[in-house]
Amino acid sequence: RLVVGYALTKKKVKSFLQPKLLLLARKKGISFIPIDETRPLSEQGPFDIILHKKTSKEWQRFLEDYHEVHPEVTVLDPPNAIEHLNNRQSMLEEVADLNLSSFYEEVCTPRQLVIMKDPSSIPTAVAMAGLTLPLVAKPLVVDGTSKSHELSLAYDEASLPMLDPPLVLQEFVNHGGILFKVYIIGEAIQVVRRFSLPDVNTYDLLNNVGIYRLPRVSCAAASADHADLDPRIAGASSETTSRETRQGASWSSGSKIVQHRYD
Repeated sequence: RLVVGYALTKKKVKSFLQPKLLLLARKKGISFIPIDETRPLSEQGPFDIILHKKTSKEWQRFLEDYHEVHPEVTVLDPPNAIEHLNNRQSMLEEVADLNLSSFYEEVCTPRQLVIMKDPSSIPTAVAMAGLTLPLVAKPLVVDGTSKSHELSLAYDEASLPMLDPPLVLQEFVNHGGILFKVYIIGEAIQVVRRFSLPDVNTYDLLNNVGIYRLPRVSCAAASADHADLDPRIAGASSETTSRETRQGASWSSGSKIVQHRYD
C-alpha cells in the first residue's frame, strides 16, 4: 500500500483528484490523504509520498523540516527545485544551457531581458540589450495566481514604460500559433499541443502600437491535440528532443516532475 499525502489548492484538488484517478489508484493500492496544514506534518501520516503545490514560505519551512526528520519520504517536488522552475529567468536559462539538438531540429530559447523595477528604464535597457520588437512581457515569477499567467505584447518602444516590473521581456518568435507542453515524470513523457498567440506579420508591425494585454494562453481549454495543423508545426516536438530535454532538465533542476513549454 502506498500512501500519498497531498497539499493542493481547492482548484487543483477539483481538477486533479478526479473519480477515475481515485478508482485507478485504489486498484493499484494507492491512497490519497489530504494534509491538514493547520497541524504539524509529524502528527500526520505516515506518508510514502507528499504531493504539494503550495508556495508560501511557511509551508516550505514546514516541508523542509519534516523531510529532514523523514528523508525516506519522497517530496514532489522539493521547494528549492520548484522555486527554481517557477522563476521564468532561471527556467529559460536551464533550457538554453542544455544546447539541445537532434538531426532534424534544435531546441532554442528567445532572447530575454529581466526588469526588476523602474518601468521608465525599460526602453533604454531594451535598446542596450539589442532586443527586437515586438516583445512578450511576462511576470517574473509563476506563483499559481491568475496574474502570474498574464501576458502582454509590446509593439513599440514608447509603450514599454507602461509595463509593470518585475517581469521578463522576450523577443516574440513566430511559431505557427501552437505551443507544445512537455510533461515529464521520471522516464514518462507526455507532449500536448495548445493554441498559442498567432504569428505577427508585416501588417501587424506597421499598424499596431501600444501594449496588448492578453488572456491566459495554453490552458487545457485551448487544446490543439486534434486540430488539423501544418505538418511542419504538428511534428515540431519529437520524442527524441523531448527525451533529451527530460534528461538535461531533470538533472539540472533537481526536479522529479518537469514541465516545459515550446513556443
